[in-house]
Amino acid sequence: MTLRKAHPQEAEILWNIRNQAIRQGCKTSYDADVIARWTPDDMPEHYRQMVIEYPFYVVEDEKGDIAATGYLDLDTHCLEAIFTLPAASGKGMATRIVEALKQEAHSRGLTRLTLDATPNARSFYQKLGFVTLSEKYHHSRMAGADLRCFEMAINL
Repeated sequence: MTLRKAHPQEAEILWNIRNQAIRQGCKTSYDADVIARWTPDDMPEHYRQMVIEYPFYVVEDEKGDIAATGYLDLDTHCLEAIFTLPAASGKGMATRIVEALKQEAHSRGLTRLTLDATPNARSFYQKLGFVTLSEKYHHSRMAGADLRCFEMAINL
């Protein structure tokens, strides 16, 4: 497993990982039609901008293929796009991403991180020390729906 920063030219690969992770991991949390709208095959160009503007990390598997992603939104101090390919789930890749993002935040002087966890991911973040602040509904323009999630935080 190799942890490194993502490159802008890899944005489509990262988008595909996002979609696969949501389609598999969130199917017990959201309706199929919502997931279909939330995971279009065509990547919005702003996703590439996230790779350019923020510390966006990936983990490569033993073959050198990207299998997990995540970034730190420097404006909101929020962890975003923590996704793992379903076939690579449970191998510690997302944990490596979260730990790297926590270190990145600490090196930038941040003392607290937040995230919005989907219901299926909440226990994963709790195991990493995040605490639930509230249950809420996040409106996704892409999905055209209010998505149930949990606002979580960790002090660094």
